[in-house]
Parts: sequence; C-alpha cells; structure tokens
Amino acid sequence: MADNKKQEKDFTKEVDALLLEAESAVKLGRLQEGLDKIFSLEKQTRNASDLSSTTRLVKAAVTHCYNARDFTLLNSTITILSKKHGQLKAAVQAIVELAMSYLDDVKQQEGNEQWLELVETLRGVTEGKIFLETPRARVTLVLSHYHESLATLSTTSAAAQKESMQTASDLLSDLQVETYSSMERREKTEFILEQMRLLVTVARQKDVEQGKDGKDTLGGGEAEWIKVRVGGRKVNEEFLKEKDNELKYYDLMIQHALQQSSYLDVAKYYYKVWETPSIKEDVDDKGKAALEHIVYYVVLAPHNNEQSDMLHHLFVDPALAKLELHFNLVKCFTTRELMRWPGIETIYGEFLQKTPVFMSDKRWEDLHTRVIEHNIRVVAQYYTRITLLRLTSLLDLTPKQTEEILARLVVSGTVWARIDRPAGIVNFRSKRSTEDVMNDWSSDMQKLLGLVEKTWMGMNAAQAAQSRVKAAT
Repeated sequence: MADNKKQEKDFTKEVDALLLEAESAVKLGRLQEGLDKIFSLEKQTRNASDLSSTTRLVKAAVTHCYNARDFTLLNSTITILSKKHGQLKAAVQAIVELAMSYLDDVKQQEGNEQWLELVETLRGVTEGKIFLETPRARVTLVLSHYHESLATLSTTSAAAQKESMQTASDLLSDLQVETYSSMERREKTEFILEQMRLLVTVARQKDVEQGKDGKDTLGGGEAEWIKVRVGGRKVNEEFLKEKDNELKYYDLMIQHALQQSSYLDVAKYYYKVWETPSIKEDVDDKGKAALEHIVYYVVLAPHNNEQSDMLHHLFVDPALAKLELHFNLVKCFTTRELMRWPGIETIYGEFLQKTPVFMSDKRWEDLHTRVIEHNIRVVAQYYTRITLLRLTSLLDLTPKQTEEILARLVVSGTVWARIDRPAGIVNFRSKRSTEDVMNDWSSDMQKLLGLVEKTWMGMNAAQAAQSRVKAAT
C-alpha cells in the first residue's frame, strides 16, 4: 500500500461529474459500464494521491454493486480495488468499513451462503495488513460466532458439532489481539475473554470424549486448558471495569482452576467476585453464594502460609458470622483442636453433600484429607512423642493410611516427624544439637538479665518516690 504523500492534483470536479454519469448508467441497467468509468478515473486520483476523491470513487463502486445485489461482482470489486498498485490505505479502510456495514443485511436478505462469501472476501482483503487488523478481528469474531451457532443445531451430527466448535475456537485463537495498537483495551479484553470461553468449551468437550477428569491426565483438552491459562495472563484486571466482563473473566478462571484442582486459586477468584460492589451488596443471593464458595474452597486447599492467612482473615470477617454453619466450619480449621471425622460428617455432611461443590466424591474425600492433615498438625503441636496406635485412633484411620498421610506432610515440610516402626512410636521433635541448646540457653539468660534489670530500676524508682513523700511531710 502507498504511504501518504503530497497530493498532486484535486479531482473533485471531475469526480462530481463522473459519479453522476456512473449513477445514470447504473440506473439504466449498465452496471459494468458505470464501474468502468469509475475505475478509469480512480486510477488517476490514486496516482495523484487525491485521497478524498479516491475514497469517494471506491465507495461509489462498492455501493453500486451492493445496490444491484450482484454479490459476485461486489466481492470481486472489493478485492480488485484493495489490490490496486499504490492503493491508498485510507481508501482500503473505507472499502472494508463500508462492506462490513452490509453484513447484517446480507445475512437477513440473501442467506448464509452470500454472507459467508462476503465475510471470506473481507478476511482475504484484511489478511496481513496491520492497518486493517482491527476490522479483521471484528469480522473473524462474527464468523466464529456463526460456526459456534452451527455447533448448537440439533439437526447436525455430533462430529459436525464438534468440528464447528473447534473451528470457532481456532478462528479466534489465531488472533493475537493483545499486540494490536489500533484496538482499545476494552475491546481487546472482550476478544480475549471470548477466546478463553471458546477454549474452555472445546476443552470440556475433549475431556468428556476422552474420559479425562483429572489434572494429571494427558490428552483430552489439556492443550486448550493451557491456552486458557495463557489467555488469563493477558488480561489486566485493572481494565475489567465493566461488571459483565469482570465476572465473565473470573468465571472462566474459576473453571480453569477447578480443572487443575487448584482450590486456593478458586477461593481467590471467588474472593475477587465477592469484592465486586454489585455482588457484595447482594447479601441474599450472589453475595452469599460467593462467600459460601470462598469457605468451601479455602478449607479444601492444602495447608500453607497463604492458605492459613486467607483462612484466618476470612474467620474474622463480620460477613461470615451471618452464615452460622460456614462460620463454625472455618472455626474448626482455625482452632488448635482435633476434629473427629465422624463428628464432622454428622454436623456438616448432610448439608455440604447437597451443595454442587461437594456432590463430587473427589472433593468430599479431599475435605476428609484436610481434616486429617489439620489433626496431625494439632497433634504435632501438643505431643513430642505418640504411639502409632494412639495416633491412628485419634485420626480414625488405619495404620497404613496414617503412615501415608504423615509421610506426605513430612515431605511437604508441613510437620517434622519420624516413625520408629519396631517400637511403634512417632516422634514430632527432632534431636537438638549442642549449638541449638547453647543458643537457647544464651537467649534465656539474656531475657532473665533483662527482667532483673527492669525490676531493679522499678524498685529504685519506687524508693525515690517514697523518699520524696517523706521529705514533703
């Protein structure tokens, strides 16, 4: 395409006269004759860099083809004009924008076949042109939605539906809109969210087909889930100003985190949702549901500093106190006391297993595991040594299960423990070295001397005050 250069001549008068002649010819049914007149003068205006005149001519040519309902000629005219040697960029932009305005009408009046031809023509014209990247993205989005609609038709086969959905996802995934300088950030965000939504849909279809429901499995929709994670990193949460986009983003990220069983990430995303003003104010519906899900997933998350910090902050939140059952559940995990699993099942089981979160056997088993891990941490704080038989009874497990879970916590660094199998004893305190003993003794002596000094200074102050009182009397 030709860069902007100085205009050599003004063809305004010639264009005014020629457009009237071309219009007269078209009205008499001589469309090609009218187009030939326009093409002849368009070459001159283009070579003279008369942008205004060139734009008027190319738009007139496209308009005449459209009004004549000759869509074959319309598509060829758009392609020919956009590929003219030295064609002005602004003129091509005007052609594309004008043709895009016809899409809705063509689809309604002429049907999908003519509409698809026009869409493909526009995609061909805009391909590889940076100054047309935004129009290409918009046309591609429309085409993607069309293929998605085909996937929902009940008259098509399952294979065809799957292919249509894959096509819809691939079309949008090929667009790297985050690099488009001509597109507004809000629109970029909307495109990325659409990419993520379609990827999630395709990934779920593949997972169901392959029977994949765990994060450690290969195949299925794993490739799409990875793309969803990458897409989520492209979205700057600062620009999620619109409520719908914000909630849509967090919903997609929650789905991705659940697929990976990243419960702490799920709790964080629900916390973001809960902090949304419109959600937090809705204390009876969406706000309550978001807070409940925060509780569910934060207690399901494996214990670490971040999880513990979030759990304790949630416990002191006044909003949680209004949900008695959930408040008590969080209280159990923040209190240094044993939670017997039979008691937890009796108190919370009936209610929790009716929720969508704990209808899954896997998540109910994960909750059981978190209760056991909490109990082991509590035992490690109060016992230096305990028999394996006693520990097994406290955890309501078999000796093998107790050893497996204890070993996992030791490996993760959550607790320090050693099992003496011949003696059947679990040690929760490591042997202290000479240096550790001396360091503790030195620290204790410093504290003791500090207390002695503080006491001596207090006694001196009291004696001085008493002396002043006696002298005054």
